[in-house]
Amino acid sequence: MTDLVTFGETMLRLSPPRGERLEGTRDLDVRAGGAESNVAVAAARLGCDATWLSKLPDSALGRRIVSELRGHGVRTDIAWDESPAARLGTYYLEYGGEPRGTDVIYDRADASVTTATPSELPGGSFEDARLFYTSGITPALSPTLTETTDALLRAATRAGATTAFDLNYRSKLWTPEEAKVGYESLLPHVDVLVAAERDAATCLERDGDAVEVANGLRRDFDFETVVLTRGENGSLAVHDGEVFEQDVYDVETRDPIGTGDAFVGGFLAKRLHGGDVAESLAYGAATASLKRTLDGDLAVVTPEEVQSVIDESAGGISR
Repeated sequence: MTDLVTFGETMLRLSPPRGERLEGTRDLDVRAGGAESNVAVAAARLGCDATWLSKLPDSALGRRIVSELRGHGVRTDIAWDESPAARLGTYYLEYGGEPRGTDVIYDRADASVTTATPSELPGGSFEDARLFYTSGITPALSPTLTETTDALLRAATRAGATTAFDLNYRSKLWTPEEAKVGYESLLPHVDVLVAAERDAATCLERDGDAVEVANGLRRDFDFETVVLTRGENGSLAVHDGEVFEQDVYDVETRDPIGTGDAFVGGFLAKRLHGGDVAESLAYGAATASLKRTLDGDLAVVTPEEVQSVIDESAGGISR
C-alpha cells in the first residue's frame, strides 16, 4: 500500500555561491525544489512509501528532477511532455544577509505542469494510497491546474484516501482575493488543513486568537484536523475537540527554504505511522529544524535524527 501521493510542480533551483550576485556569478548550484515533492522527500526519508505525481518535459531537465527525487526514495508517476514547447520551471535564489536580504526570481511561466489534466496523468496512483497531499501553489499556477487539483482531491476521496492541503499562499502567483476563491472551492474536499497563520488571515480573512481561528476553520469546512503554523511561535492543531501546541526547536539556520514543507512531511509521516496529533506536531517541528541546517529545499534527514531532536528538547502541550 502506498502511504502518500503528492501532486504539484517541481522546479530546478539555481543559486550562486553565498556572497555572490546572480549578475556576476560564474557558478550556479543546481537542485530540485517544489512544495509537494519536498513533502514527499521528507516523508520518504522518514520511512513512508511516497509517490510524487506530476508532468515534466521529456528532456534532460525533466529527467534530472526524477533522478534527484528517486535518489531520496520517492516514486515518481510522470506525464511526459514531448511537445516542442515543453519546459521546466526554474527559480533563482540569491542569498544575502541584512540589509540586502535573500532574493528569489521565478521563471516558471508556461511550464509543462501548468497544462496537466487528470486524463493524461498516470492512472492508479490513488488505488491504494492512504493519503493524498497538494498545496495552494498548484491551483495558482494555471486555470487548468485549478481544475486538475479539484479533480484529484475528489478522486482521492472516492478512493478512500485522506486528503491534506497546505494553503501555501504565494503573492507572486495570485492576489489574496483570487486565492480566497480558489481555496474555498477546494477546501470542501480536504480532510487535513495546514495553514500558516498569516495565510489564513491574508486569504481567508481569519485572524485573531489562533485557537479560535483553527476551530472556526474546522467547523466551517468540516476538517478532521487543522494545523496552524506560527513561525517562531511554533504550531497549533485542533483535532477531536482537543487543542495541541508545539514549540519550535532551537536551530542554527543555514537555509530556511523548504522549512514549511519539511514540517508538513514530518507531521504527515508520523500520522501515517500511527502517531497522535501531539507526537506528529513534534515530529514535524523537529524535521523542520533539521531542514534549516541544510542547503537546498529538501529535508535530507533520518528518523533517528528527528527523534534525537525531540528527545533532547521540551515537548508540546496538550489541553
